Amino acid sequence: MRRWNGWGDESITDELPAGGAAAIERVVGPATPPRDATLADVLAAVPASRLPRHRLVVDGAEVRVRHARGQSLPDWVALRTGRLGAVPDGVACPNDAGEVRELLTWAEAVGARVVPYGGGTSVVGGVTSAADGAPWLTVSLAHLAGLRALDDGSLLATFGAGTGGPDVEAALRARNLTLGHYPQSWELSTVGGWVATRSSGQQSAGYGRIEALFAGGTVEAPAGTLEMPPHPASAAGPDLRQAILGSEGRLGILTEAVLRVAPLPEVEAFPTLFLPDWERALAFTRTLARARLPLALVRTSTPAETWTNLALAGHERTLAALRRYLTARGAGPGRCMVLLGLVGRRRVMAAAFAEVLGIAGAFGAVRAPATFGRQWHKGRFRTPYLRNTLWEAGYAIDTLETAVAWDRVPLMAASLAPAIRRGLADEGERVHAFTHLSHVYPSGSSLYTTFVFRLAGDPDATLARWRRLKATASESIVRLGGTISHQHGVGSDHAAYLVAEKGELGMAALGDLARRFDPAGIMHPGVLLPDATAGAGISAGAEVPGG
Repeated sequence: MRRWNGWGDESITDELPAGGAAAIERVVGPATPPRDATLADVLAAVPASRLPRHRLVVDGAEVRVRHARGQSLPDWVALRTGRLGAVPDGVACPNDAGEVRELLTWAEAVGARVVPYGGGTSVVGGVTSAADGAPWLTVSLAHLAGLRALDDGSLLATFGAGTGGPDVEAALRARNLTLGHYPQSWELSTVGGWVATRSSGQQSAGYGRIEALFAGGTVEAPAGTLEMPPHPASAAGPDLRQAILGSEGRLGILTEAVLRVAPLPEVEAFPTLFLPDWERALAFTRTLARARLPLALVRTSTPAETWTNLALAGHERTLAALRRYLTARGAGPGRCMVLLGLVGRRRVMAAAFAEVLGIAGAFGAVRAPATFGRQWHKGRFRTPYLRNTLWEAGYAIDTLETAVAWDRVPLMAASLAPAIRRGLADEGERVHAFTHLSHVYPSGSSLYTTFVFRLAGDPDATLARWRRLKATASESIVRLGGTISHQHGVGSDHAAYLVAEKGELGMAALGDLARRFDPAGIMHPGVLLPDATAGAGISAGAEVPGG
């Protein structure tokens, strides 16, 4: 059974090892476990639905609560404290594209807002209803799932947009194929969500980001149906698939997607290297990116993240031996971990890794035992469960990410996490923040930052702390020329900052596009594009909020 107020299956827990708990307390401070609201209390406070009856819409309190929020920190505060604010007035699970069109027509007729809902994993407020006076309808894509068609000669697979990550891979692996798209949310997120947010997978350097995998599909919009044929290439005007990628439900509902798949690889290996310090780790990573080797994954952690990962890993004796070994080889306290992904044909991967080791030698890299990478691969989707564990211990954890060109990576890495660490200093609160380069490109890299802070005794104070930290980080990203989102999407949390990246004309063009697909403005107002009533956000080149 899925948790109604946290991450994942309620039967799964991920306990902190004793050393990890002590490490968090040492860097952030002792915390007090919160008193969470019960599901019964939350259900008792759900107001009556404002929607008229419809054969596809259910309005029971529990189904509405379970579709009310995503996985952002404000969503967690709302769910854990029972302060949900707005909840959808109804939830529909259409069975085909025709029923999606029926629901869109009905919603417009009754004046309802529409929120497309895939796996509910948005960390930027992408599936949250708002209290704007109108009724809200959440359209779940759970019944629009499964492998619809497979052209194995062309390596094209058509999936319903509500198909979850494990089901995608199960269907393909039964035919010796794979999509290879593994975002951190893979266990719960869906094909439609990946397309709608322009997501990246952990192995996207090898398989491609979702924009490389998305070949075509169908969108049902209030204004009509958009069919996107899966041509291998086309010069027939602008590519409308690019308009749907990252549209976050503002243009309509993706009902099915044609995806480019690949044969199963002969080998999957995740060797781990440790570099003596951040400067050499950064130079090594950039050299790898420019070498254009066929690596599926390059993930480089700063010293702070390396320390955190080792502290939370458990197996104290084994890690103590690893630390002694690394120190003896020159990778001491400032060490940085680099995780690599070798996924493909065995001979090609062996040659690629030989090239990696040749490059690594010039930077003083130390190779870790092979078990290190295997353990990461085995538990890579368990990390989000730590959010539940830390919350129940009295700590909040959140993530954010950006991407910049290589000439700005050092400054972004040196500025972003330290700014977050200082973000609550005037309250006497410590924040632990750490970063890794999660995806590298020849021209630049993403930076993925995690931060941990103590919950306040009052939920509003906790939310205020998060808002300060989020604003501090977003302002730093905009000021240093980074994208406001490398892979999480925009949602409502980042909408005010989007104009700094797109410019006034770009935002106007996006608004025009939304009005063409959705003339009445029923598709999830406030996500991606700020509401007209909320103003146009910040101007390109202008001071950001609080800046």
